[in-house]
Amino acid sequence: MQKKKTLVIGASANPTRYSYLAVQKLSAHQHPVVALGIKNGAIGTTVIETEKKLLNDIDTVTLYINPSLQPAYYDYILSLHPNRIIFNPGTENEELQALAHKNNIATQEACTLVLLSTGQY
Repeated sequence: MQKKKTLVIGASANPTRYSYLAVQKLSAHQHPVVALGIKNGAIGTTVIETEKKLLNDIDTVTLYINPSLQPAYYDYILSLHPNRIIFNPGTENEELQALAHKNNIATQEACTLVLLSTGQY
């Protein structure tokens, strides 16, 4: 299975959050993970970054932030040139999907945890 470097936007050190579980599961499946959140912290050995750093080779951006917060990330996400953006439940955003498609970025409305569990990631 190909390892896909993944940026998790909306990462939280709170173990009850789905973003926390996604970082754990991505790591367990040996996908390189970058976690971006609003508060410093860590998920296992993955440090939660609080600044939008220039990253290379991002295959997938998976979103765990409300659509109303996403516009602040549009330029950043597009600048990374990912292969796809996953809109987890509750993050669906037609505007960002349209921008992604204009930039030849695939989008998927799906649950990262389910994709990993079923071997579809």
